[in-house]
Amino acid sequence: MRDALTKSGVGMTASLGFNNTYALVMRRDKAQGLDLHTISDLRNHPELKIGLTHEFLDRQDGWRPLVARYQLNPRNVIGIDHALGYAALKNGSIDLKDAYSTDAKIAQYDLVTLEDDLQFFPRYDAIFLYRLALPGSTVAMLRKLEGTINEQKMIRLNATAERTKDYARAASLYFGDAARSTIAGESFSHKLARWTLRHLQLAGFSLLLSVIVGVPLGIWASRGGAIGQIILGFTGVVQTIPSLALLALLVPLPFFGINARTAIAALFLYGLLPIVRNTATGLQDIPRSLRESAIALGLEPGAQLRKIFLPIASRSILGGIKTSAVINVGTATLAALIGAGGLGEPILSGLNLNDHVTILQGAIPAAVLALLVQGLFDLLDRVLIPKGLRL
Repeated sequence: MRDALTKSGVGMTASLGFNNTYALVMRRDKAQGLDLHTISDLRNHPELKIGLTHEFLDRQDGWRPLVARYQLNPRNVIGIDHALGYAALKNGSIDLKDAYSTDAKIAQYDLVTLEDDLQFFPRYDAIFLYRLALPGSTVAMLRKLEGTINEQKMIRLNATAERTKDYARAASLYFGDAARSTIAGESFSHKLARWTLRHLQLAGFSLLLSVIVGVPLGIWASRGGAIGQIILGFTGVVQTIPSLALLALLVPLPFFGINARTAIAALFLYGLLPIVRNTATGLQDIPRSLRESAIALGLEPGAQLRKIFLPIASRSILGGIKTSAVINVGTATLAALIGAGGLGEPILSGLNLNDHVTILQGAIPAAVLALLVQGLFDLLDRVLIPKGLRL
């Protein structure tokens, strides 16, 4: 593995000291009631309700190979988010789930880990990967961490991170007082301002691009024909792609990758359909008598579009832009998945920690922001829509 990485200019440390392998966990009372101690014991209880992360369901070292190895015959298996699975386990919605062996929630919820008696799971040793171009002193500092964190220490650090919701301070418990003194806690108001500003940047830039591209495409599509159908068809197909899948498709492409550009590009594509369709519909719905009047006035086609057709269709066009803006504000929360920031950061952290308060720190501001954006466009109606066409 080290040799293969070297060819790509990447180095690898030795193990940091802890094995974060997979485990199957149950509530203690349920396991004791059924006398379950090992994964092999599950053969006698196919009726158990099993909730597994979607990744674990599809991994080559995951559920299906494990079922084959242990000759299990489960009847009720569902996919569920990792953090939400713990809540489902606690309230009895499921009886068994996959977990990571250093997860602090195993002790927090008083869960039992079933023994991997056939030793199906390999070791998952934690390491650092680094660019070989890094200075030697930096690499030396990384290597000082090798073998210094065992499983119990990792569990304690994870527990501190989940309890305090402050990853930096939890890490400082390992690095010591020197590191702790350099970490200044960020106030919630400062974090909220930073998340909101980033969110507005992502949604604003992508909406601007959607308007610049979408309105001309809508004008073109309003003329009908094969090209119009292709434009509407393309924007419609893009809208059917799940937002998370679209981000994943863009990441490996040249110019994109893990950055804000990818998030803006995805939001731009999602914002096209309402603008293109509303622009095309607004122009197509202009009565024939008005079109003939524009011709009778002797206006050139460009002047007809600018002075008559677009103003008449302005309510429909602005409605499409307003819809696109609200969609962008909501969808922009997914930008945090690729490190682009925004109000999705606390939402993702809350999901990972199964902490509803942290989720709401991002969800409520995002909802308020969507309402403010809609209100702003309602005010723009008075400026951009001709007086005679206003409701």
